[in-house]
Amino acid sequence: MTRAQYLYLSLLSFGLVAYAVELQQVGFQGVSFLPCPLCILQRVGYLGVAIFCFLAVGIPPLRKFFHGLAVISAAYGFSIAARQVWLLSHPESSCGIDPLETWINQFQLAQGLPWLFKADGLCSAQLPAIFGLQVPEWSLFWFGVLLLVLIITFFRKIRA
Repeated sequence: MTRAQYLYLSLLSFGLVAYAVELQQVGFQGVSFLPCPLCILQRVGYLGVAIFCFLAVGIPPLRKFFHGLAVISAAYGFSIAARQVWLLSHPESSCGIDPLETWINQFQLAQGLPWLFKADGLCSAQLPAIFGLQVPEWSLFWFGVLLLVLIITFFRKIRA
């Protein structure tokens, strides 16, 4: 991958997190999208992809290493998003207050940056669809795109 392609992936990932924060703060169709524990874990996955792609641009000797970490971050996020999509289709599996919420909210990041990392919502909450898909379904789609691009390009020769 070229440096510009790494930057595009980094900006895409940062942009998706920024849009999630906008949905949380501003809302959509009059509804505020409170992040659930799985949403917060997906944000960590997007930020991992963004940071590792950015580091791949800035530290060329370790580019392949950071690319691999970006692949792992995308796979992690994909698995979390897949779990949340499954929960949306099986709402009886959710048990109200998620014990994961308490665990996530105890982290220093959640206390220092609550607008980004504090979990307040339910993982199986049915919120208004955006262009026909729920937010977790969009997240699964974007993690799938990122994962495919990163895996395919991992085996190509590194370009400047």
